[in-house]
Amino acid sequence: MFIGFGTVANVVTVAVGAILGLLLGNRIPERTRDTVTDVLGMVTLVLGVQSALVVTSDALRAEVGSAGVLVVLGSLLLGALTGSALRIEARLEGVADVLRRRLRVREESGRFVDAVVTPTLLFCVGPLTILGSLSDGLGRGADQLMVKAVLDGFAAIAFASTLGWGVLFSALTLGVIQGALTLAGFLFGDLFTAGQIDALSATGGVILIGLGLRLLRLKTTPIGDLLPALVFAPILVWVVAAFV
Repeated sequence: MFIGFGTVANVVTVAVGAILGLLLGNRIPERTRDTVTDVLGMVTLVLGVQSALVVTSDALRAEVGSAGVLVVLGSLLLGALTGSALRIEARLEGVADVLRRRLRVREESGRFVDAVVTPTLLFCVGPLTILGSLSDGLGRGADQLMVKAVLDGFAAIAFASTLGWGVLFSALTLGVIQGALTLAGFLFGDLFTAGQIDALSATGGVILIGLGLRLLRLKTTPIGDLLPALVFAPILVWVVAAFV
């Protein structure tokens, strides 16, 4: 398999899953579709908690001592401040709405925006995205991304059946983000230490928890505004490790 194969497979499974979901959508009662969305929210919470618990890993502790939770907290706070200042969530929604108008999609604006933004966040924030893409770029194989491709494919079916056409376009964003990470792994080698990767995973896990609450309609946290936290996480590990 060539480097980048995992991302290509992932994009294909999401696109195929979205098409299947669209074909099934009109045949599924609204009550059932709401239940499916709730299930996705609960599973996202489980994935988020699982990833967030990496904050106690030996690799992260070896680099920052007992400050792992503070690194994640600091990353999220700095990410929230930066994301809010840059209005990332609003810009993501704006791009999705422009896409809806350009393609003359008849779905209402809010629903189409949710269909693009929500699956994109779920597909791109999780630890498998980061670890799998870097591993693929380093030439270690695409096994992790192949597992993710299967999971994302089924999620795309559920999302498209409830949210509509916008889910199909999340495959494009997925390809860009995972492709960029794979390229980074290929060009820069071991870009992150094990501790930095664990900090990324834990921070991403907290963001996924917020996304799960959003899918369950319990809290409408602007998840897009938290995305810069993924940039701050490895930087803070490096800063803290320098003083520990």
